[in-house]
Amino acid sequence: MLNKINETADFLRTRVNGEMPATAIILGTGLGSLVDYIDDKQYIPYKEIPNFPVSTVEGHSGNLIFGTLGGKRVIAMQGRFHYYEGYDMKQVTFPVRVFRALGVDTLFVSNAAGGMNKEFKVGDVMVITDHINLFPENPLRGKNYNDLGPRFPAMTEAYDHKLVEEADRIGAERGIRLMHGVYVGTPGPTFETPAEYEYFRVIGGDAVGMSTVPEVIVARHGGMRVFGISVITDLGGKDIKEVPTHEEVQLAAEKAQPNVVALITELVKRS
Repeated sequence: MLNKINETADFLRTRVNGEMPATAIILGTGLGSLVDYIDDKQYIPYKEIPNFPVSTVEGHSGNLIFGTLGGKRVIAMQGRFHYYEGYDMKQVTFPVRVFRALGVDTLFVSNAAGGMNKEFKVGDVMVITDHINLFPENPLRGKNYNDLGPRFPAMTEAYDHKLVEEADRIGAERGIRLMHGVYVGTPGPTFETPAEYEYFRVIGGDAVGMSTVPEVIVARHGGMRVFGISVITDLGGKDIKEVPTHEEVQLAAEKAQPNVVALITELVKRS
């Protein structure tokens, strides 16, 4: 595993023009076009990167992009990898390991999520303050490499409190409605039943999705700061009759994009 991480990091160092970024961004469903706001872009398709999986989900383009956002050098993943695609957790989180090897110390993650908080509306942007891990496998299971992080990392502050506070300031300055909540990570690929939505709400969840949690665990294992947001693309529960589709989720995420772009760009600038 260490050899693969180092091989991939060395490859990227030889391919990338300019200094290595200290900030990485993982763009979720419908949010991939944030890269339009990155200057001086250099695209590297996943299929050209040694040891990288290839995204198979519609709405995930499959490029690693180096450039400048908010005046800072960044790496952006245009498309992520999911457990439900058949990858194991070490494959899903492999890019985060590579980012850390390249010197990244701050990770921004975004996703599309179903909301069960009764205060949420479709199109809301939720700042993730905590998560509940319901994946059947932990990405840290197995041999621990001390070079990557401790055997038993604390997840007390999985999402950086200072970045959350700064995001709230930006939201207030720009008139962006920001909600706070707990993200529930599930394996997918099915959307949730009404009873499952109610269960997730009862155990403390505000939104549910099929990603993000594994990447955050590995980022924190490596000592990275993390900031996460969910775009609420559909609502669920026993009183919700609408049936969600992947296409509708993508459209809702795209409509929320101006707020997401403004928030992340300014937060990257200030972080």
